Amino acid sequence: MNILEIIAKKRDKKQLNREEIDFFIKGYTCGKIADYQAASFIMAIFLNGMTEEEITNLTLAMANSGEILDLSSLNKIIVDKHSTGGVGDKVSLILLPLVASLGVPVAKMSGRGLGFTGGTVDKLESIPGYKTDIEINDFINNVRKHGISMISQTMDLAPADKKIYNLRSSISCVESMPLIASSIMSKKIASGAEKIVLDVTVGSGAFMKNQSDAEILANEMIKIGKLVNRETICILTNMNEPLGYAVGNTLEVIEAINALRGEISEDVKEVVLELGAYMIKLAGLGDNIENNKNKMIKNLENGEAYKKFLELVENQGGDISYIENTEKFEKAKYIEQVISNKKGFISSIDAEKIGKLACYLGAGRIKKEDSIQNEVGIILNKKVGDKIEIGEVLGVIHSNSNGKMIEAKKEFLDIVKISKENTKKVNTILKIM
Repeated sequence: MNILEIIAKKRDKKQLNREEIDFFIKGYTCGKIADYQAASFIMAIFLNGMTEEEITNLTLAMANSGEILDLSSLNKIIVDKHSTGGVGDKVSLILLPLVASLGVPVAKMSGRGLGFTGGTVDKLESIPGYKTDIEINDFINNVRKHGISMISQTMDLAPADKKIYNLRSSISCVESMPLIASSIMSKKIASGAEKIVLDVTVGSGAFMKNQSDAEILANEMIKIGKLVNRETICILTNMNEPLGYAVGNTLEVIEAINALRGEISEDVKEVVLELGAYMIKLAGLGDNIENNKNKMIKNLENGEAYKKFLELVENQGGDISYIENTEKFEKAKYIEQVISNKKGFISSIDAEKIGKLACYLGAGRIKKEDSIQNEVGIILNKKVGDKIEIGEVLGVIHSNSNGKMIEAKKEFLDIVKISKENTKKVNTILKIM
């Protein structure tokens, strides 16, 4: 068996067996297979696809390419939540303390943002002192003692996936259904989850630009889950406009804090409640989805979710005085309003363009090694379907560069589309699978 034969087989649209897939994953992970050979193989998958059996074998091979986190000592059902990525997606910051306050154990390893999509780790690290790189034993003990811990991926989990993801990004093979499905599920399996709730985002600010593709991806991940005995539920959510009002690390943390205090935007609330209700169900703590939502609403209103977030931050070294008084967070050098020069109704706010604009301001990274500026970003004042008058504030730009501020304000006016006719608000929850 050699890599050239495997590349040729996939190039010729033939099905690979488990041994051939294992050979590639092991060889590429340890460096025996060169990047240019792996690139040829990944491109063949991108062009010709994979069968369900191939996708499952690829997922398991990637999951087993490194360590597997063992959470069995917690003696509880561990439900993991994952999003396929979006703009303004601060859901984990709100959802996970909320479900933890209701007895769902949260052992969450998150990633950093890349490109126009944000990362939960970057947001957590914008809280002064918060440590995302704690030892695994401390991580597990935190979950046992406090019911929640949120850290960066500190173990060598699915190293093959990291290498393949970076390669896919460099050869324009990111948007591949088999590769996205196996990437997500391999990390979930390696991170010790028994049950999985996936937020599959759909629209301009997501990998899946339309609902039919998102449904195909969701079905692939659900099938993988069944084959590896991990119950998986996918919730398709709208990402044609940014989620909530803030885009940018510190700005999103502040929005999340306000949400945990009960001031939560309707679209964020819908996503949080839907995902959380199914997390509670999979954890064995309530089968009725509406009852689960009511429990969550109660803990948002009575402050229990906010208290759990404070507990999480303080336990991991964060300065909770910033949570208690968000005015303490460092602010961008320039903060300016964008004023509308038209009247009518907001017809669209392209999430991808907003994400890229925030990235241009310094809120995101193009390469993994890029540094980011936590305090910069964008605050929307209006959402799709809202009425706007001439002279009203459309949004607020936070920038550390005057030159970028000037460009960003112009770009923002172009991104936010205004029409004379009222635009119907799009549903936030598109489908449960």
